[in-house]
Amino acid sequence: MMWILSFSSVVNLIWRAQVDVLRQLLRVFIRGAEGPPEKELSTPKTWTIMAALHSKPNFSNAQVVEMVARLFSLTPSEIRPFPSYDDQNFYVSCMEGGEYVLKIMNSEDSENPSMIEVQTFAMSVLHRNGLPAQTALPNAAGQLMSLEEMDCGHGVQKYMVRLLTYLPGTTISKVPLTPQLLYETGKMAATMDQILQKMVHPNLGLLDREKFVWSLSNVPQLEANLNILEGDPLEEIVKSVIHQYKTSVMPKRSNFRKCINHGDFNDLNVLVQLDESGGHRISGILDFGDMNNGYYIYELAIAIMYMMTEHPEPVEVGGPVLAGWESVLPLNETEKDCLYALVLSRFCQSMVIARHAVKKHPENEEYLMISSRRGVHILRQLWELGKEQVEKAWFQSATQFSDRL
Repeated sequence: MMWILSFSSVVNLIWRAQVDVLRQLLRVFIRGAEGPPEKELSTPKTWTIMAALHSKPNFSNAQVVEMVARLFSLTPSEIRPFPSYDDQNFYVSCMEGGEYVLKIMNSEDSENPSMIEVQTFAMSVLHRNGLPAQTALPNAAGQLMSLEEMDCGHGVQKYMVRLLTYLPGTTISKVPLTPQLLYETGKMAATMDQILQKMVHPNLGLLDREKFVWSLSNVPQLEANLNILEGDPLEEIVKSVIHQYKTSVMPKRSNFRKCINHGDFNDLNVLVQLDESGGHRISGILDFGDMNNGYYIYELAIAIMYMMTEHPEPVEVGGPVLAGWESVLPLNETEKDCLYALVLSRFCQSMVIARHAVKKHPENEEYLMISSRRGVHILRQLWELGKEQVEKAWFQSATQFSDRL
């Protein structure tokens, strides 16, 4: 079986693992900040890593082969690991044909099968509606999830296992962000949220994640943790953005249109492939672990923010993404008025949580600060340009782009 990787493949996996550690370190703080209402964001429990020290699975290739054969009656011909901070993912190619991703959840997340079920269902709904999302294959018992007991070196624990379809492509972070690709990104994000909002499932109430740190409804929670920025010039900008959020966004949220957010429509969760014209088309939407009940405008702000981090001229990103979004779901006046503050708020969430990640995991500072430095530069640029100038650039560009179509 093809378990030996080439040198170039190993180098690529190491680099991808470094990037994945960066993103996953930030995401584990998200989950860790969810809890009963009485817990405050600044308490130690809410700013600690969700997964227990030994909750990450550590299945061997041989165990993966046995599990795939037993659960899905398939014979792997090739297995290779995909990077993951707190779960375990494997690319699996089978002799019977087909390519898959075996996803083994960490033991902590595996204790919440209802949430995993909702996320899996959402993926299938998007797939049935023509969007490029993964779907889970039923096991021999006809179930989409299997709870497996295994001793990975720290006693027997339970891990939720799913076999997902494999989506070909590369992350959008690795290709030029042309105006047309940014337009398609905005259009895809809006279409996705429209479909998710129509979803019917008995456990949708689980998506009311009131203490979810990365929800753009919870920006004021950052105030209790700004000591991490003490002495940094960025501190005053973050404080000012939070103040702007509290005074100009919170009073207007009742005019936002509600929806279910993917919540992490970022440059590593969107896959692309070359199209017939030599450009790129979106071929995959990944990672539904941050789904939550929110507002359409949140998804747009998140998409703009992350695409900005990959563009040489960040301000130019907003127009094409906005044009694509409004081709599906035009913004109302309140949403337009709050977009600038919401994009900056997402940058602030990223900055504060990244600093906490560095404090908790100084051994990963090099990777964490690569992203942080880029984000700091963009946040400062947007703040210095000001709401009026940035909005003018975004909305005029969006109109001009739409007129050319």
